[in-house]
Amino acid sequence: MKISLNNFTIKQAAEKLKNGGITSVDLTRACLDAAKDNNEKINAFISFLEKEAMEAAEESDKRRKNGEVMSEIDGIPIALKDNMAMEGTITTAGSKILENFKSPYDATVVTKLKNAGAVILGKTNMDEFAMGSSTETSAFGPTKNPWDIERVPGGSSGGSAAAVASNMATGIALRHRWL
Repeated sequence: MKISLNNFTIKQAAEKLKNGGITSVDLTRACLDAAKDNNEKINAFISFLEKEAMEAAEESDKRRKNGEVMSEIDGIPIALKDNMAMEGTITTAGSKILENFKSPYDATVVTKLKNAGAVILGKTNMDEFAMGSSTETSAFGPTKNPWDIERVPGGSSGGSAAAVASNMATGIALRHRWL
C-alpha cells in the first residue's frame, strides 16, 4: 500500500527527506493540496501562505542538496496557530477585530521555526483570543473534527489539531514548541 506524502508523521517525513525519498516541495504541495480539498468542510485554516511555503520548501531542498540542513525539521510543513505573530502576515487570533492586522514582527516560536528551516503553511483557526475550549467561537466559523464533523476538535487550538488529523499539515506550532 502506497502512503500519501501528507500522511507522514514528522519523524517519518524527516527520515524520508534525509534519505532522499521525498522532497520538501513535494511534501509541502501534498499538504497544501489536501488543505485545498478539505478546508472548506473542516475549517482548520483561516489563511494560507502558499507562495511563501513553496518558496521555503524550495530553499530547504536546495540546502539539503548542498548538505546544509538546518535541523531535523528542515523542510517539514508546519501549521501555525493564528495567535502567533509572523512578520508581514495577517494575525487574527480568531477575531474580526484583528482581521486586517499585519504583524510587524515574528513571535519567538516563528523565529525558531524559520531558523530550523520549517515550512509554514498558513494560520490555523482557533477560539477567539484562545478564549474557549472547542474552536466553536472563532469569528471565522467553527472548526469541525475531521474524524466526525458532527463533533468539535476540542481546545482553543482545534484548527491546528484538525489540520494535522486531516493530513493538511505534517506538524503544528503551539506557543513555544512544535509537535
